[in-house]
Amino acid sequence: MPVERALVVAVDLRDPKRPLEPELLEFEALIEAAGAQIVGRIVQRLPAVDPATLVGSGKAREIAERAVELGASKVFVFNDLRPRQRNNLEKLIPLPIVDRSVVILDIFAQRARSREGKLQVELAQLRHRQSNLIGSATALSRLGGGVGTRGPGETKLEVDRRRIGERISVLRRQLETVRRARAVRRAPRGETPLVALVGYTNVGKSSLLNRLAHSVQDGAAFVADQPFATLDPTLRRVYLAPGIYARVADTVGFITELPKELVNAFRATLEELESADVLVHVVDASNPDWPRQKQSVDAILHELGVAGKPTILAFNKIDAHDPHAGRELPNDAPAISARTGVGLDDLRNRIAARLESEIHA
Repeated sequence: MPVERALVVAVDLRDPKRPLEPELLEFEALIEAAGAQIVGRIVQRLPAVDPATLVGSGKAREIAERAVELGASKVFVFNDLRPRQRNNLEKLIPLPIVDRSVVILDIFAQRARSREGKLQVELAQLRHRQSNLIGSATALSRLGGGVGTRGPGETKLEVDRRRIGERISVLRRQLETVRRARAVRRAPRGETPLVALVGYTNVGKSSLLNRLAHSVQDGAAFVADQPFATLDPTLRRVYLAPGIYARVADTVGFITELPKELVNAFRATLEELESADVLVHVVDASNPDWPRQKQSVDAILHELGVAGKPTILAFNKIDAHDPHAGRELPNDAPAISARTGVGLDDLRNRIAARLESEIHA
């Protein structure tokens, strides 16, 4: 299958609290992670999105012309699209249109390896299509192949709303079975404590788990310098201090405005967070945009109902940190490097001390 040529489109609302550029660069990284090649970018600056076409009808025609000039095969829209906006855009732009949520769902579909992960991704995709009314044959036929069509498969994409609802019911029952099995496998309270690594996508949680657990080769958690490299949870026994061990869980990475369908679908996996005695919130110290990423993770943890868990904030990738770029790192948080091992003894001691205080609380 030829590589898709992506024309990226975004509306900049000029929100000083949420500048477009960092998130747009992140969106483009997601597109490339999904397997497409970016051939152009068009940004429309507006005080508010156009309710009919998102970008305005004149801009939509300009996008169509630019797509032809660049030989684009698909238009990727940064902003979330309402069904009406999507339909109107498709009348003006003769190319498949994919928004940010669909790109994230597509990456999850490519990366899921376990049966549980695949069930969760399919459930998330079907819920997204259902909630966005992408259930008509016309809308689905426009997607063609490639990014946005992986997961359930072409035949399932063309089922009507009733069939989608039936399939969602089946998936929910299957995931409930997974949830019960996970609860049975989970160690009873009072045994080896559970520590969960949480954080933004691609901050180095899997590398940190491998370093803490001294995991190598077949026993190592998968690591890659790309968004959402890890979907399926990994659990390892880790030495913290004399006589103190913990089970450490690597969880799926978060992202700003993670599609609600994914948060809901991955609740079975994220139940590790509910059972955790301590959370380690891993932040990428090398990314100047870390405050926004941290805030996004905090918001999702609050949505999941685990924001009140004992939490240790750890700044990873300190070996690549530029002290002159971005906000200064807090002095009271451990600065670590999963790559070099710097600061890991300090992190182990902090986790052990926090677990001890929780046990005797």
